[in-house]
Amino acid sequence: MKSAPAPAVPSNRPVATPGVPAVLGADLEVPVKGGKLVTYANLDNAASAPCLVAVNDAVAAALPSYSSVHRGAGYASQLTTARYEQARHTVRGFAGARRDDAVVFTRNTTDAANLLARCLPAGTTVVVFDTEHHASLLPWTDTVRLPAPEFPGSAIRAADEALAGIDGPKLLVVTAASNVTGELWPVAALAHIARRHGARIFVDAAQLVPHRPLNITALDLDYVAFSGHKLYAPFGAGVLIGRPDWLSAAGPYLRGGGASAAVTVDDTGAVDAEWSADPEQRHEAGTPNVLGAIALAAACDTLTSTGWTPLIRHEERLLGRLRGGLAAIKGVRELSLWGPDHPRVGIVSFVVEGWTAREVAEALSAEYGIGVRDGRFCAHPLVGHLLGDAGPCGASGAVRASIGAGTTAEHVERLLTALADLVSRR
Repeated sequence: MKSAPAPAVPSNRPVATPGVPAVLGADLEVPVKGGKLVTYANLDNAASAPCLVAVNDAVAAALPSYSSVHRGAGYASQLTTARYEQARHTVRGFAGARRDDAVVFTRNTTDAANLLARCLPAGTTVVVFDTEHHASLLPWTDTVRLPAPEFPGSAIRAADEALAGIDGPKLLVVTAASNVTGELWPVAALAHIARRHGARIFVDAAQLVPHRPLNITALDLDYVAFSGHKLYAPFGAGVLIGRPDWLSAAGPYLRGGGASAAVTVDDTGAVDAEWSADPEQRHEAGTPNVLGAIALAAACDTLTSTGWTPLIRHEERLLGRLRGGLAAIKGVRELSLWGPDHPRVGIVSFVVEGWTAREVAEALSAEYGIGVRDGRFCAHPLVGHLLGDAGPCGASGAVRASIGAGTTAEHVERLLTALADLVSRR
């Protein structure tokens, strides 16, 4: 049995790149082989990003007066309710949503997609690509599955043909940025195609919003979901944003307090519930994750107020160096659906000749203090397609390095040096 890893040394001194929001743990020290401590190189941001300092401050400020929301007359409850509803307003603005769009707080993107799946009108057909993350691939009942497109134009044509052949309600499901390759999908063009066929579109924006601004109104999107834990707000909240009619017409995602407007018992003892007409209350039964919503809003507010330009430039500089360095190491192959020149966010997946993905990840952690992700990243069909391997999960996989606000040039150089060293051993 493997022994537990030695505890890491926590950091209280966040270090920020100029113009880029600071994250907690930027100088976290971790043990490596031989007992030495090195500063942790966190290149696993696509799984869960670290907490922004501003997010931590917002949660700390809310805790002393924390209370339950919506039906309390006490001062703390009133204040917490105001903060919670302000968080909803902030997230709506961050996403560029329409004034009447519902903003439903969920646990994460997976939870949001499952909520929407429960709210689809009867007979709705969902068109979804096999390249989706499992969060937006698996929740639907009646689907038309589309294979991995060879080019962005192929995705548009495939969606066009599929939607044209469907009668009744229809929903197109697509990611904004791949969690495997970082490649950006032609969301605006796909939304136009959906509209032309009288369909709606749901966009998984979990990997987009930590890297690029989003504007639901400008893109003419119907539904969008993303997660706080990928947006530097790891407090257990996500969000579903979109048109309220389907959400208002469906039964509540969870049945309980908050979702109900009135509950009665008839003469036979049967319980009858009248559900809230407000889609946000209807689908947020129970005591909500107030601190998660406050954290998510704080992340949105920080990225908006700081401005996207410094973060994007920081990311593109590091991503260019990372991809160029990987290409120069013999035996390392980057995975890509649409080729090396297609626009992407700071996510790179690759394989190393002579090494399994798990071996690479373990060596990077144990010997160099580098954190990456390995496996199939909850996108088994896509990774299998990119690897040319349709085997079960675990039969093979890739290594994923992902860049965030806390990533430095030294982290990237350390990874490239480590990979060159690993390749030289075999």
